[in-house]
Amino acid sequence: MKEHDVCEVTCVDSEKTAHVQEQLEMSREIAGVAKLFKALSDETRMKIAYALTVEDELCVCDVANIVGATTATASHHLRHLKSLGLAKYRKEGKLVYYSLDDDHVKQIIHIAFAHQKEVIGRE
Repeated sequence: MKEHDVCEVTCVDSEKTAHVQEQLEMSREIAGVAKLFKALSDETRMKIAYALTVEDELCVCDVANIVGATTATASHHLRHLKSLGLAKYRKEGKLVYYSLDDDHVKQIIHIAFAHQKEVIGRE
């Protein structure tokens, strides 16, 4: 069986590849962006992040209830999102409320869901 999604000959555009390699070397953000996508690749964390696009702020107990997890598990995932700069929290008395760090995170999640709807629509 022959693959149709692979070049049949080797033909490298030296100018393009050098330009892209230069940009990659200059970008210190690549590792952080990879971590961001890795964090969102977990289904529970993606559900949590999406929930925080629907409601601007949720307490840990609400998040646990939404995703069907214990508060300890929800808290663990929320701390992970916070450690990567995707979420932030505030404490009010005995409750801890989480929200997405900024609008960029919300945009990433909305774009990902819009893309997924397009993919499903093409099937």
